[in-house]
Amino acid sequence: MKSGIKSENRKKNVRLFKTFLPYLSRHKGEIALDLFCASLTTVCELALPLIVRMITDTAMNNPADLTVKLIVQVALFYIFLRIIDATANYYMACGGHVMGSKIETEMRNDLFSHLQGLSFSFYDNTKIGQLMSRLTSDLFDVTEFAHHMPEEVLIAVIKIIGCFIIFAKMDIWFTLLIFAMFPLILFLTKRNRTKMRQTFKDSRHQIGEINAITEDSLLGIRVVQSYANEPIEKEKFDKGSNLFLKIKRLSYKYMARFHTTVRLFDGMMYILVIAGGALFISAGRITAADLTAYTLMVSTLMGTIRRIVEFSEQFSRGMTGIERFDEIVSELSEIKDSENAQELTDVEGEIAFNNVSFAYKGTDTNVLSGINFAVKAGESVAVVGPSGGGKTTLCNLIPRFYEVNNGSVTIDGKDIRDFTLRSLRSHIGVVQQDVYMFSGTVKENIAYGRPGASDEDIITAAKDAGAHEFITQLPNGYDTYVGERGVKLSGGQKQRISIARVFLKNPEILILDEATSALDNESERLVQQSLERLAKGRTTLTIAHRLTTIRNADHILVLTEDGIAEQGSHNELISKNGMYADMYALYSV
Repeated sequence: MKSGIKSENRKKNVRLFKTFLPYLSRHKGEIALDLFCASLTTVCELALPLIVRMITDTAMNNPADLTVKLIVQVALFYIFLRIIDATANYYMACGGHVMGSKIETEMRNDLFSHLQGLSFSFYDNTKIGQLMSRLTSDLFDVTEFAHHMPEEVLIAVIKIIGCFIIFAKMDIWFTLLIFAMFPLILFLTKRNRTKMRQTFKDSRHQIGEINAITEDSLLGIRVVQSYANEPIEKEKFDKGSNLFLKIKRLSYKYMARFHTTVRLFDGMMYILVIAGGALFISAGRITAADLTAYTLMVSTLMGTIRRIVEFSEQFSRGMTGIERFDEIVSELSEIKDSENAQELTDVEGEIAFNNVSFAYKGTDTNVLSGINFAVKAGESVAVVGPSGGGKTTLCNLIPRFYEVNNGSVTIDGKDIRDFTLRSLRSHIGVVQQDVYMFSGTVKENIAYGRPGASDEDIITAAKDAGAHEFITQLPNGYDTYVGERGVKLSGGQKQRISIARVFLKNPEILILDEATSALDNESERLVQQSLERLAKGRTTLTIAHRLTTIRNADHILVLTEDGIAEQGSHNELISKNGMYADMYALYSV
């Protein structure tokens, strides 16, 4: 059982290294220079015990040879070594960390790009706070890992091999006795290191949970305060923070065990060197100068072991960061361009659903089953029906926000899966009930519809949307900051800005998802006028609860959980005296 777990862990570590290796390989030159500097510092450090041994040996055996000239030469040589050491260390501390930061930035950029390409179904089941944690704090540990991993491994190898060779020349048996202790420390620390890695991962996860709780509470602060539910939010946050404290306490417990084990081993090594060295001197196997060199070398060697042990903690943190990075980049988007995907051009706007069925990921129940209907180019189609009938889902299938399970959706007679996502979505405009305003100015939010648009085009779009007048009355006009999610604007104002955004995009196909249902009567009237101008000459699908707003639609679909119950024009459906007529009568009461 344990061997199986070890095998799985090894495989996972190999896979994670393969994920990380391409980022390291982009900086071969910087890594090579960093490793060269690490080699220099190591050689300089190993020189001191040999210098002390030489001086001690000369002083004991040939005192007359220990002249001022020799001492000055040795001192100058050592100063020269320290200058080399300081210079090399400066690059390792500065250039090495910059390299690590570059890798962190590249990984963060790649992670963000990957997140941009994931489908709606991924975000339906993922907390944004968790993703923010993976984009920020997780990758900081990867910076340290990227910088220190190659140099720490090289330094350890050089010091261990170098010390062994130097020790062996003095006395091979004493050397083997000392080095026999190292497997013991690795064995004693391994278990705690494994537990530390798991607690680091749990800690990262909980930080993501705290981020999610914070984001949810602060973005909904107006609702929180309006219901006087601050104590509830504080209780949720305290619960998350206390769980984080519990995890941190456990991680510090394993860290303490880890470092205590190393500290005890440190003391045991010095006792071994002093006591064993004394016995070997009495046996005539080594000299007092050798023992001095042994003591200094062991000090250097123990420093290396401590660095390896400390790096193993850093290694655990870094591997945890890479693992959490890999979990996201390994997430494949369900919706992507096919190999032979073509650009969608010369769009007329004819849409057809051909026996379409759809179920959300992780569920077995179809939201849509066997849906068939067609929309002519330039035609206005309204989709109505009870909540939960799949109206929004149906419209989300047209830009391929979700992928159909069965059947096909076509535009101008061609399956939308045959087009590139970018070109498909560039010809479709969506106006939703819940308008999202980016943190920035009014101008920037409108320009999002067509990045790079001129000020004249932005103003024209705002006028078409009926937004120009109120925008010019804002404190800084088009340069007015709208606040987080547009909190400084009213619902009607935000909706008209979103319509201006679509005007600027100028798509051939338009989807209006309950765009006026959350507005007051006056705002609804203004927005409805803007939407009518926007819909003119475009193929339009409108989802509406207020049935009076879609009376003039060319075609109306009544969608229920069982599929399309009725379809036809307003007058045709009223005359049928069916579900639509009942809904309209209920609304008109």
